Amino acid sequence: MRDIHLDSLNRLQHISKAIELINKYVSNETLETFCADDLVHNAVLFQFSIIGEAINFVASDLLDQYDYPWYKVRSFRNLIAHEYFNIKMEAVWQIIQTDLIKLQIIIQSILEKEFGSTIRSAD
Repeated sequence: MRDIHLDSLNRLQHISKAIELINKYVSNETLETFCADDLVHNAVLFQFSIIGEAINFVASDLLDQYDYPWYKVRSFRNLIAHEYFNIKMEAVWQIIQTDLIKLQIIIQSILEKEFGSTIRSAD
């Protein structure tokens, strides 16, 4: 039998790891270098896909306790998966610069408050 609590913890840890990787991938980038580097922006988009997919497996009643536009996370994953040809790298860069830190803070808060841990499980 599935443990929804454990599933949520694991998925939140996956999200945290994906955010960490995005930050690592763009740490030495500028808007111009990010947009010009297919390898970097494809790696970033893959991690955003992981984030969007993982959030679908976090218990809704848990997410509902936190004021965050979760639908945007899911929608961005759907855009990457289904409308990839319409993605503007400048917009992705803007999401990284303005929204990713907010997501990182809320995910870390959930991990600490709900699970008493910031430690990620083995990948």
